[in-house]
Amino acid sequence: MSQSATFNPVEIIRKKRDGNVLTSEEIGFFVSDYAQGKLPDYQAAALLMAIYFSGMSEGELLALTDAMLRSGEVINLSDVPGLKIDKHSTGGIGDKVSLHLAPAVAACGVRVPMISGRGLGHTGGTLDKLESIPGFSTRLSVPEFRTVLRRAGLALIGQTDTLVPADKALYALRDVTATVESIPLIAASIMSKKLAEGIDGLVLDVKVGSGAFMKTRDEAYQLASTLVAIGRRAGKQVTAFLTNMDQPLGRYVGNAAEVLETLQVLGGSGPADLIELTRVLGGEMLRLGGVVASEEDGQARILESLRNGEALQRLQRCAAMQGAMIDLRDPNEPWLTSCLHPCPVYIVAPEAGYVSSIDAEAIGWAGVAIGAGRERKEDRIDPAAFIYLDRKVGELVEAGEPLCHFACAPDWPEGRRERARALITGAYQISMTPPSEKPLILDVLR
Repeated sequence: MSQSATFNPVEIIRKKRDGNVLTSEEIGFFVSDYAQGKLPDYQAAALLMAIYFSGMSEGELLALTDAMLRSGEVINLSDVPGLKIDKHSTGGIGDKVSLHLAPAVAACGVRVPMISGRGLGHTGGTLDKLESIPGFSTRLSVPEFRTVLRRAGLALIGQTDTLVPADKALYALRDVTATVESIPLIAASIMSKKLAEGIDGLVLDVKVGSGAFMKTRDEAYQLASTLVAIGRRAGKQVTAFLTNMDQPLGRYVGNAAEVLETLQVLGGSGPADLIELTRVLGGEMLRLGGVVASEEDGQARILESLRNGEALQRLQRCAAMQGAMIDLRDPNEPWLTSCLHPCPVYIVAPEAGYVSSIDAEAIGWAGVAIGAGRERKEDRIDPAAFIYLDRKVGELVEAGEPLCHFACAPDWPEGRRERARALITGAYQISMTPPSEKPLILDVLR
């Protein structure tokens, strides 16, 4: 009897809905058949919602991760010299750190095979940002991925048709079924991709706060602990950082816009929070990669690669090998001055004072409203749509001065434009006294 005939998907959904524990065989059947298109979206969505409400045992989570991992090819990079270390963020607003972190780490001698995802819910996706670069292809075959990694020191791709196809399908479905904020689903999604890409170690950036999927430190710690445990059970070196996502990272939110901000960082400048996060995460990646004796030495090496231009050279080498049709090192490149929509809409301060808080999730949904993210699974991203934070938390503003501005396509629906305006307006809080400063790095699990 075939596996498909052995199990009834409705019974599996009902079993999990009622809070019971699924067997590894039931999980394997459901994941395999959905990845092969044998089960419809509505049944997969029902199981995702059941998991969202009922959770998963440790055994179920390991079975889910393994089933997703083995739904496709598992890469062996043992023939590529040196240790391979990746980084993963659990998702935030304005989080373009991977775009400059990966080349900085590669410039320091550690290879970075990075398989990333698209925007999920209110958060942005590394693939969407990369694909805003003209010609840049994130759809490489495994042999092409291996070649780019060997020659450039890094490769930036999404799931191929053969690499974790189950996660590719479930990831898109979670985005549009309100099942994103589930620790088991997040953990299985992240670790199945990472374990499939042939890494030796992993640095995790687990976001905490209003713009993160994990709103509280306790939730984030639980997720980080789960991710670290899965990775170590698989024999990998894993470090997790808990980082603050109570306001967007950097100033820009939007795909091409965040590439521009990455180029600022790779040019030796850029917002301080992006530099700090790059320094800390990169230093740990170099330590795990065995090229420095301490994280302090690693952090110094990362900063030097940004200052001396080596990280930018690495990004350009990778981009060229992955089809980019422009030179990201050329300040006169026309795309760099024409990749964003003109005629921005400004949101101004109603009164003078200090920005006391910014609801990062509201800013993220405003980005979705203007086309920088997806409301539906089939939606296309508008790479030129953007939000720019003229003021961030702790900064002084006078009445009538801009807090934030955004731009979208000229023919964009007025209702969605107004939704973005309302979300951004409501996201900002102003007080007469400056707020207390919150650290960017909240905790570390080694």
